[in-house]
Amino acid sequence: MSETRKWLIAASVLFGTFLAVMDVAVVNVALPHMMGSFGASLSAITWVATSYSIAEIVMLTMAGWWSALLGRKRLYLLSFGLFSIGSMLAGMSQTFGQMIFFRVIQGIGGGSLIPISQAILRETFPPEEQGMAMAVYGMGVVLAPGVAPVLGGWLTEQYGWPWVFFINIPFAIVGILMIATFVEDPHYLKRGVKKIDWTGIALLTIGLTSMQLVLERGQQENWFESHWITAGTIVAIATLILLIVQQFRSSEPVVNLRLLANRPLAVGSAMGLVFGIALYGTTFVLPQFTQNLLGYPAYQAGLVLFPRVITLFLLMPLAGWLYNRVDPRAMILFGSVIIIVSYYELATLSLEVGFWNLVPMLLLMGAGMPFMFVTMSTVSLSSIPRADMTDASSLYTLARRVGGNLGYALVATIVERRTTIHRLYLTSHVNIFNQALRDFANHASSVLGGLSAQPARDRLLALVDGWLFRQARMLAYNDVSLFMGALFLLVLPFVFLLPGQKVLRRQRSAEAARDHGEEI
Repeated sequence: MSETRKWLIAASVLFGTFLAVMDVAVVNVALPHMMGSFGASLSAITWVATSYSIAEIVMLTMAGWWSALLGRKRLYLLSFGLFSIGSMLAGMSQTFGQMIFFRVIQGIGGGSLIPISQAILRETFPPEEQGMAMAVYGMGVVLAPGVAPVLGGWLTEQYGWPWVFFINIPFAIVGILMIATFVEDPHYLKRGVKKIDWTGIALLTIGLTSMQLVLERGQQENWFESHWITAGTIVAIATLILLIVQQFRSSEPVVNLRLLANRPLAVGSAMGLVFGIALYGTTFVLPQFTQNLLGYPAYQAGLVLFPRVITLFLLMPLAGWLYNRVDPRAMILFGSVIIIVSYYELATLSLEVGFWNLVPMLLLMGAGMPFMFVTMSTVSLSSIPRADMTDASSLYTLARRVGGNLGYALVATIVERRTTIHRLYLTSHVNIFNQALRDFANHASSVLGGLSAQPARDRLLALVDGWLFRQARMLAYNDVSLFMGALFLLVLPFVFLLPGQKVLRRQRSAEAARDHGEEI
């Protein structure tokens, strides 16, 4: 394959990957505007994000099966087309019901794009360039969550919320034309299925849907104090256990779980779960922090993540270039340590922090992520047979997406619970002997001097209560950063279960020899 064609294929699948990942988060900043348009409550409007996530995660899990049924290129084109139609119709929605229905269509279309893109890139680039292939893939998967809040905030403020959907259409058309022109299905892909596993499809749909609903609605419903959250958890666990048993018994499973016997894929997927928690959790919590405590508007809150995007973009190719030259375990350790340091720096923030105080911490985080993500994505699929690449990519992507959902749920829960704990602690120290409180009261009294005694006292108590809440919330956000750093510390030992450079070189040599034999 020529160098030009190889990079044209990479550019083609990058369109689909970037758009599908971005649409998970791009609507979040537009939700308040949609509430006004549809007259929906805060609880109801979050279904705009939830409906997309449910449809997407079900489809990405089944990407390998659908690829065998329809052919991979045909599935990719159909999915991209469905995603484009869903985007256009979502932007044109006149009622809340229409919006939810069209977001489901969009999610069904977007789900298959991510794992198939990774599989195509893995097969297009020769063994010695696999690191660079995953660097290209990472530009879509890792950059999109950072760009989404900025782009979504700007489009919403300048043109209105429908444009967070309409912006997809011209890029999708270009991507579809490029895929149709440059991508072909290789001869070794499995084609057709002898028997449709309806039981597996039903269990997968029910299990993943229940899991998504529990994770996305749990904190809002106060977790297991809610009967339907408890019931949803039981249904999710029971159906997913049944799914695992049933898939190992099936001759043509919907989800090829047997691939997890491959140690690099299993370890990489577990680490990808943690990476997803950190990436999506941070993407969620930092704009929340800057908007709620620092008073940033939506667009400026999105810009807070941009320093991370810059270093990600600049260092992704470097990580891909280094992959064949440095032991991958050392690269993952290096990236993880940098990420841990950045999280512990974020755990020292106060209410006096400004935008430029955050920049060095996020630049540092963005510097660590490429070395972890690119290397992990490449090593995880390094020993997977090419015929199983789409199935393996689906499992790896599923782990990261489930991690992302866990990240949202964990962050929301930690912030609320730790705010309550810190507030109780701070309140216990509020008394007339506290010098800081007396100084605050004296300053507030001079400001409120025009009010009579009782109104001034009520206003003072309200100010103290607000000040305590803000301090408690700030400490809770710091706890989130500590938790994320601790997660990365816990997974560091798993790095040593991955193959080293010598093993990977032997694999690359064997794969190159096989490719050469096929060409002859």
